[in-house]
Amino acid sequence: MQDINYDELLKLDHQLCFPLYAAARQVVSLYTPYLKELGLTYTQYIVFLVLWEKDGIPVGELGRRLYLDNGTLTPLLKKLESAGYVSRSRAKDDERVVTVTLTDQGRELKDKAREIPLKVGSCITLCESEAQAMYGLLYKLIKGGEQ
Repeated sequence: MQDINYDELLKLDHQLCFPLYAAARQVVSLYTPYLKELGLTYTQYIVFLVLWEKDGIPVGELGRRLYLDNGTLTPLLKKLESAGYVSRSRAKDDERVVTVTLTDQGRELKDKAREIPLKVGSCITLCESEAQAMYGLLYKLIKGGEQ
């Protein structure tokens, strides 16, 4: 049996979480100036990405898509609702289910955000094959946590 060197294991350079954390912060920071123009945070932006793809989605499904819990999502949705971007309503057949729907103002925001992915993408120094490999590995990592 091999001896484990715990001091070596605890070095920052040996932690998978650190480069993931640092890279995520760096990528999110690329979005900041563009989102600031729209008055949005990154988390609000990803909520819109889901709603622009599928409007009228239950909060639970929205949370699953974004890997966000209700404690994070509810105040965020309340803020977007008070800003006039979304409306929330209870399902008639099951009042426990709250559905989020874009307002006209929320749908109009899509036009203003249209170029953000291209602008951010132009700042990332990965070629297409590297980006695809990264997507695959990150989603494999995310999906592994769902087992």
